[in-house]
Amino acid sequence: MSDPVLELQGIAKAYNPGEPGEVSVLRGVDLTVSRGEVVALVAPSGAGKSTLLHIAGLLDTPDTGIVRIAGEEMSGLGDGRRTAVRRSDVGFIYQFHHLLPEFSALENVVLPQLANGVARAHADIRATGLLESVGLASRASHRPAALSGGEQQRVAFCRALANSPALLLADEPTGNLDPETSDQVFEALMQLVRDTGLAAVIATHNPDLAVRMDRQIRLGNGLLV
Repeated sequence: MSDPVLELQGIAKAYNPGEPGEVSVLRGVDLTVSRGEVVALVAPSGAGKSTLLHIAGLLDTPDTGIVRIAGEEMSGLGDGRRTAVRRSDVGFIYQFHHLLPEFSALENVVLPQLANGVARAHADIRATGLLESVGLASRASHRPAALSGGEQQRVAFCRALANSPALLLADEPTGNLDPETSDQVFEALMQLVRDTGLAAVIATHNPDLAVRMDRQIRLGNGLLV
């Protein structure tokens, strides 16, 4: 396996610390994910998987522990640098697509590139290629409301990969789809991940999907088991 893309060491997180209602969500999580590796994160609802993904993706900060992305330690970085890393090196996919309804599929994939300083012509080319790779070339001009649930989620995948991140984090990316569509969309996601060779952590309740990834990790009682 190649160099680590994501390294978590001793990650701990509690809510309402020091209060009677304190909830310890993560108790010292260690995880390393390398380029080209797809890891399934399996955990019941409320176990802290979303918190773990948010910390890994710099949307939240741990109480203690170290986060490294592409070899760079994130603790102590200013907001500007953290935002730059999150924008360039991390892609997010959620259970719901969260596409911007007033923009077309193509524009939804173009926008994150423009925010990252990419010229519009180059962003269009990148977005078109990504949509073609998931079978949506003919749907590029359609707005989300004109797309099926599976198509919307595939656009969300393309948006997450628009800036060629090193790390992809996905939280139940097919959880809002029927089983047949879920399987088709998951295959499209896996193909995208394999083609780009990035590191991916995909949270799922679905054991049939989890076994198709390179490695399974389980979160329970605040620890990976």
